[in-house]
Amino acid sequence: MPKASFMDTAICEAELAAERGEVPVGAVLVNENRIIAADGNRTLELNDPTAHAEILVIRRAAEILGSERLPGCDLYVTLEPCPMCAAAISFARIRRLYFGASDVKSGAVENGVRYFNDATCHHAPETYSGIQAETSSEILRRFFAARR
Repeated sequence: MPKASFMDTAICEAELAAERGEVPVGAVLVNENRIIAADGNRTLELNDPTAHAEILVIRRAAEILGSERLPGCDLYVTLEPCPMCAAAISFARIRRLYFGASDVKSGAVENGVRYFNDATCHHAPETYSGIQAETSSEILRRFFAARR
């Protein structure tokens, strides 16, 4: 499956999150060119501030693969990860991170704390941004516009 298709799946997960009333962020974790886990934000549904899409797919993949380290895995997410998610990505030793929209307010990869560039970061994935960024941004714009 090509990279765009993995991001398409993450976008579908973001749209499903929006339908649940969650901030529409979707994530897909891939190992050996196959989806291991896919989900969207579930912080409201689970009453869990850590239930971001990235955390959920990392947890599920670690369970499926039987390891807290995921060095051969790639993560696709519709929005630039926050500091919590960037740390989880580092701790899981994710190989590559692909993300859509930048997050000037809460992002921690190219914005904000730039976690992977910090000396305290033990592992930084290869990072690729702007993958279907406009589509990812539009889902977020529509979601928040409907709440104003």
